[in-house]
Amino acid sequence: MATMNTRAKANAEIVPDKPLPVLEAIAAVKKFKGPKFDQSLNICLHLGIDTKHADQALRGSVALPKGIGKSKRVVAFCPEDVVEAAMEAGAVEAGGKDLVEKIEKGWSGFDVVVASPDMMRIISKLGRMLGPKGLMPSPKAGTVTPNVPQAVKEYAAGKLEYRADKGGNIHGVLGKLSFPDDDLAENFEHFVGTIVKIRPSTVKGKYVNKITISGTMTPGVQVKHEALAD
Repeated sequence: MATMNTRAKANAEIVPDKPLPVLEAIAAVKKFKGPKFDQSLNICLHLGIDTKHADQALRGSVALPKGIGKSKRVVAFCPEDVVEAAMEAGAVEAGGKDLVEKIEKGWSGFDVVVASPDMMRIISKLGRMLGPKGLMPSPKAGTVTPNVPQAVKEYAAGKLEYRADKGGNIHGVLGKLSFPDDDLAENFEHFVGTIVKIRPSTVKGKYVNKITISGTMTPGVQVKHEALAD
């Protein structure tokens, strides 16, 4: 505990007192004292939305141009003639009723579930198991799609799902702190650009109120960005 307190105290002394341009903000996060493992760089966008309104309950997925430095275990529910392609794309398991039965028996060796639309009826019985874990396939998240192999490939490579929380915040991962600054900045711009593009037409006034980035175990640094101007 003493080590953590010392680290936190040292970091508190170098937290920038104002928002910084993207590259400077990334450099500031990398200057913080941290643990020995390669931390992720996280982002949080504080939006002027009200998630009580259905059209403002933002949810979707995004594949970052430089990846996030982490692969995911994907299972695919698809017709028999697509199983081979799904496995070649990187799925750890693919199938239909047989896969449902395997999961019902307690298997949980996966991080993402994708499905073709015609398979949703078959996997509906898994709702109570997958729903609470946020794993039930959804068209909004891009995990229900007619192109299952492509979805498997993207999610296995680290495609991100995002969802606005009750406070109107959207969180995401931009990569590892070991990534070059320019790569992290490119992922930042792509993620922020994606959120800006899905601005609901019913949102009045300012849309992006604040953008903060941080390491897994570091303080946050506010980012100065053109998205904050609207």
